[in-house]
Amino acid sequence: MTSPLTAAPSSPEASSEHWSPRLWGTLLVLCAAMFLDALDVSMVGVALPSIGSELDLSTATLQWVVSGYILGYGGLLLLGGRAADLLGRRRVFLIALGVFALASLLGGLVDSGPLLIASRFIKGLSAAFTAPAGLSIITTTFAEGPVRNRALSIYTTCAATGFSMGLVLSGLLTEASWRLTMLLPAPIAVVALLLGLKLIPHSAKEENHRGYDIPGAALGTLSMLLLVFTVVQAPEAGWTSARTLLSFLAVVVLLAVFVRVERRSPSPLIRLGVLRSGSQIRAQLGAMTFFGSYVGFQFLATLYLQSLLGWSALSMALAFLPAGALVALSSTKVGSIVDRFGTPRVIAVGFTFMVIGYALFLRISLDPVYAAVILPTMLLIGAACALVFPSLNIQATNGVHDDEQGMVSGLLNTSVQVGGAIFLAVVTAVITANAPEGASPQAVLDSFRPGLVVITAIALAGLLVTLTGLRSRRVRETVVIAGSAPVDAAKGAEADAQRLALRD
Repeated sequence: MTSPLTAAPSSPEASSEHWSPRLWGTLLVLCAAMFLDALDVSMVGVALPSIGSELDLSTATLQWVVSGYILGYGGLLLLGGRAADLLGRRRVFLIALGVFALASLLGGLVDSGPLLIASRFIKGLSAAFTAPAGLSIITTTFAEGPVRNRALSIYTTCAATGFSMGLVLSGLLTEASWRLTMLLPAPIAVVALLLGLKLIPHSAKEENHRGYDIPGAALGTLSMLLLVFTVVQAPEAGWTSARTLLSFLAVVVLLAVFVRVERRSPSPLIRLGVLRSGSQIRAQLGAMTFFGSYVGFQFLATLYLQSLLGWSALSMALAFLPAGALVALSSTKVGSIVDRFGTPRVIAVGFTFMVIGYALFLRISLDPVYAAVILPTMLLIGAACALVFPSLNIQATNGVHDDEQGMVSGLLNTSVQVGGAIFLAVVTAVITANAPEGASPQAVLDSFRPGLVVITAIALAGLLVTLTGLRSRRVRETVVIAGSAPVDAAKGAEADAQRLALRD
């Protein structure tokens, strides 16, 4: 059943299966921003050894080249999503894309570690605004249903394609200079910005007569920044150290105060009512486990292929390429699959592929046969990414008012980034704990297996969460969320009754 609360698309052509060149152009600009986010993350990971060597950075400092981006991205996503709703999605997206281009240029020209880390933080901060703004532009431009599902499947596919191409491009560019990996996103972002100025439709700002939730924005941003910072630093400081435990306690206190403020705010940063939907909760938990398990796997596979087996960065990138190629080739098909089977079934199948793929990787050895061990895992993971990521975006944004699309998009992207940070730290800690210094290659390989077990368990948890939303009969899952406007007690009770009646 489709919610009567769902807003209509901004243009009639967005309801048709035949899109105009302008509509295609808008989608491609938004895809370019998503592509750049993923491209940037994967390219930097491969270039780290060269960066550390030229700038004379210690391992601890080098970690912040990656962590600085995660900190800015994960810490400000909630604020970025709500800013898109309140200030205008087009405006927020284009300004943030311009900042991303400038930060990319700065990152390629700096000659010191602190400046490079600062540029990465700014880049992550700008991505925290482009990601939810871009997603909400799609969900408010394309009509809910098959048309939006098609657009979202193309959009989310660009992330996996960018990540895969980033691995290959970085392997090639780093041979010349790591600076090229930092500079490459700049001209692409500038072209996307110029096209966006012409193609992206103007979006009305939310009519907000109740003021802005400044305390909620400050508390939400601070709690997310501290959470990501604590998780990133925990493996180095120690999970049971006083510093880590006190930081986690501070996060809990900040989140508790944040929830209290949001309950009382007339214009909250996050309307907590969205989390009353079981479908929305499953989408958020699915995003955390999906991306968390994948980031952990990529980290472990990189250690295995490069550090243990001695593969070059380019060889490792080519090993991952089948997964990205499979995602790219299936981009136009996933929307129709979701239309037919619904998001819960598609997500469940994708998580099943992911669990099997991780389990197969447990067969790795010091002399692996690529076609028999590594390739099947990559193909299964590629199939999982093609099915799960678009479906999670569809499930999280269906049925949501236009004036809350940015908020939900920011919440989903926060789940992705926080899940990646938390589970990567856990996998890192497990691997480190089982790898004594000076260990033989076989002992190092054996230390990877507990990490793989943890990665597989994370994906299995995502599958189990998804299975709780399945029904015996085939239905299309729709998230129904009440509007943000304050209502009196009687109207509030009536709205709750309607929400319960329409909820999955």
